[in-house]
Amino acid sequence: MASTRCAACKYLRRRCPSDCIFSLYFPSNNPQRFAYVHKIFGASNVGKMLQDLPVHRRADAADSLYYEAHCRIKDPVYGCVGIINILHQEIHNVQCQIAKIQAEIAFIGTHAQSDQQLQIAPNLDPNFLAEQKGLSNSFDDSSTWFF
Repeated sequence: MASTRCAACKYLRRRCPSDCIFSLYFPSNNPQRFAYVHKIFGASNVGKMLQDLPVHRRADAADSLYYEAHCRIKDPVYGCVGIINILHQEIHNVQCQIAKIQAEIAFIGTHAQSDQQLQIAPNLDPNFLAEQKGLSNSFDDSSTWFF
């Protein structure tokens, strides 16, 4: 029966009862999982948390406790929040890149349309086309832009 002990009971060096709260969520083939959770939250607190939950939510809670403990051991200051902040920053950077690329596409699209207009009417006066675009190649003395 000693070989059927869960990781928690092995870690705590105790006999694993048949109704052990840890046995389903901390199997013996992954002892590091319980070691992380025990180091951050303590075995007694984890046992109380799991017992207070409905049976169908315990597996998710054990997974969440493990993930938080693992992140907290990797980054003692920020834990999961540090990873969340990094991911938010990456999302923001990608959104900025998407906006930049969309602006470039729009810019290229408007220039492609103006180039098509130039190809459609090659016999038109270039000054006329510049005036249509709001550009003027000639200097007009009648319009003063300074005082």
